[in-house]
Amino acid sequence: MWLKFIKPKILALTHMKNPLFPAPTEVIFVFKYIRIQIKDTSITDRTRLTPAVAIELMRLTMIIGEAMEKGMNNRGIKVVKINYQDMGNWAFKTGDKPFLHIHLFGRALDAKNQIFPEAVYLPDRSTGFYDKFEPLNNEDVLEIQKQIELLSQQEKWKEWGQVVTCSIF
Repeated sequence: MWLKFIKPKILALTHMKNPLFPAPTEVIFVFKYIRIQIKDTSITDRTRLTPAVAIELMRLTMIIGEAMEKGMNNRGIKVVKINYQDMGNWAFKTGDKPFLHIHLFGRALDAKNQIFPEAVYLPDRSTGFYDKFEPLNNEDVLEIQKQIELLSQQEKWKEWGQVVTCSIF
């Protein structure tokens, strides 16, 4: 098994085989979305990745996206689609430098705030728009973890090779 959870809500993924991969990578469970964040904050967007690292990042988003959809459905949240978005615009509001991170948004049929199938709406935090959002709870995170472990055993993912280990800290 390539995944080890130590503490809920944050996964730290460390690449074991390829020294080009910027390790560790964090997978952060926030609100009803997941953020995959490369620790090397000098990497501002995907165009700055090597081909090997880009493939690893794609693999990671695919596994976690599939696990999120299956896990949340198992928890009774009718997720029908995962939206993947590279972000970083808000860094410019504070004068910070953006860094590569990808948000995974589970789009649910019965969503009350982010109505599906409308586009994801992300206003400034100060608007109060997010005040009623419910975070992923420990049971959600544990179910997504379970799905990641199950998916990682599938032949489809073994073809990519054993390339990452995960820890929650």
